[in-house]
Amino acid sequence: MTPAARLAALLRADAARWQALRQVAALDLPGGGWIGAGFLRNAAWDALHGRAAPHRGDVDVLWHAPAQATPEADAAAEAALRTLDPALDWSVRNQARMHLRNGDAPYASVAEAMRHWPETATAVAARRQGEACEILAPYGLEDLFALLLRPTPGFADGPKHAIFRQRVADKGWLARWPLLQLA
Repeated sequence: MTPAARLAALLRADAARWQALRQVAALDLPGGGWIGAGFLRNAAWDALHGRAAPHRGDVDVLWHAPAQATPEADAAAEAALRTLDPALDWSVRNQARMHLRNGDAPYASVAEAMRHWPETATAVAARRQGEACEILAPYGLEDLFALLLRPTPGFADGPKHAIFRQRVADKGWLARWPLLQLA
């Protein structure tokens, strides 16, 4: 089984995550709505630690539409998702505007935006298309399934490396998932 098929199978086996992916697909966001980051990373790490843990934290929804790159468009999508499932902490961000927060050149796609995230294992997203599950992982899924915490190239050294290290410390990942290794 490929790593993408393995991750898709984990998502399908988790009724709540599979339902959240359906809810995002129902919004029909331009460029397709993706759920990324901890929603997927935690599912994989929990499974690799022998746990069937429900999702905790926010649900990062990603899309890319330069013509709709406003906080108001994101807020409208969040409101629609809260109507569908008020139990989840939805966080919708049009990646066409996230370069401004990060001080980068404009991102041409969701995948390009994810290349500017701090960790390879977090730079992963999924979307549901009917009963199919598409996985987007610009740095691959090897680190995710190897339980390896590695910075992306932009966070490998210099001032941004300190951001990576601080995230690891602040989020308590090494304590929560003791099999993780820091690269």
